Amino acid sequence: MNLADANTLKQLLHEQIDTLTEEVEHVAFILLESGESLPTIQSRSLQDIEMELERVRLDLRQIDRLIQEANLRAIVDTHDGPLPLVEAIELSVQLRVQARLYKKLSLRPKREFIRGAEIVKHALYDPELYRLKAQDIEKRANQIDRAIQSVYCQTEIDFDASRYM
Repeated sequence: MNLADANTLKQLLHEQIDTLTEEVEHVAFILLESGESLPTIQSRSLQDIEMELERVRLDLRQIDRLIQEANLRAIVDTHDGPLPLVEAIELSVQLRVQARLYKKLSLRPKREFIRGAEIVKHALYDPELYRLKAQDIEKRANQIDRAIQSVYCQTEIDFDASRYM
């Protein structure tokens, strides 16, 4: 399975754990009127659900480990050179944060009057230059994101997902 599918499966396993946990809470108790005997048959026993929950948790840990190993092993070609996938993901996040900051700076006026004409706040930078910088950085982040998506689809991990997908 490729890394993109593995990440989807990881999310599905988290959701399945949540569902099974709710089911445990549902079947762990039964309301009976005083003197009424316990039913002999339940749709699924608490032990059945616990066993399934443990199997899903084990599969989640395994898929998570395989994803992390692939994130270190897979290489993404970026403007800054080849990087491990995990580092390329972090670089993309950092670039987007930097682009947001530069966009904020670009929206500020070069000169701003505070309390009438008493105080003038001067920008110590050129807002237009920061608008252009933000565009360039965002473009780099988009390029890295496309390269990451390509690597996600090309990187294979060895996990049998037939039980879930």
